[in-house]
Amino acid sequence: MTKTLPDVPKWARIAAHATVLATLPSGLWRIAMGLQIPVGFTEKGLAEFSIPGWGVLYVFGLSLFAEALAFLTLGLIRPWGEVWPRWIPFLRGRAIPPLVAIVPAAAGAIALTLIITPGAFRWADAGITLVPGTREDSVFFDVVMAVCYAPLLLWGPLLAVVTAHYAWRRLSGKRAQHTLEPLGGRA
Repeated sequence: MTKTLPDVPKWARIAAHATVLATLPSGLWRIAMGLQIPVGFTEKGLAEFSIPGWGVLYVFGLSLFAEALAFLTLGLIRPWGEVWPRWIPFLRGRAIPPLVAIVPAAAGAIALTLIITPGAFRWADAGITLVPGTREDSVFFDVVMAVCYAPLLLWGPLLAVVTAHYAWRRLSGKRAQHTLEPLGGRA
């Protein structure tokens, strides 16, 4: 397992790991929905989302995609975010230019914050656009959904903080970047 870089402070390590954990509850909620475990939708409601059917692939795929994107945050604190892994032809072992990681990570942090934050203010209205009879008439399911989706509010800001630290660390010139080895040993 790849270790955290020695010059990464504990708070940055915790923030990076928290991004991965922030996406987990909503992903598990969607997977439960895809498996037809009661999460607040009736059979009619699941049918509106094509569950069972292609909707299962969608909710599983969205959950895996979100978790994979969150996992990339760990590259901002680990060697594989600074040196191309050995399995990448032509680039293996070379230093990753800082902006190759900083620009997409910063854009992702901004996009996540702009997309997720307004959605949180509309959680109470989530069922308004659904056909009557598609949702269970219970506050319990609304609370469970809110608890599962609330951690997503942290994803953008946490990614922004870790990205800022990565940028400061990589662009400050305080250490040589070429001293790291590619993931998996020498190229």
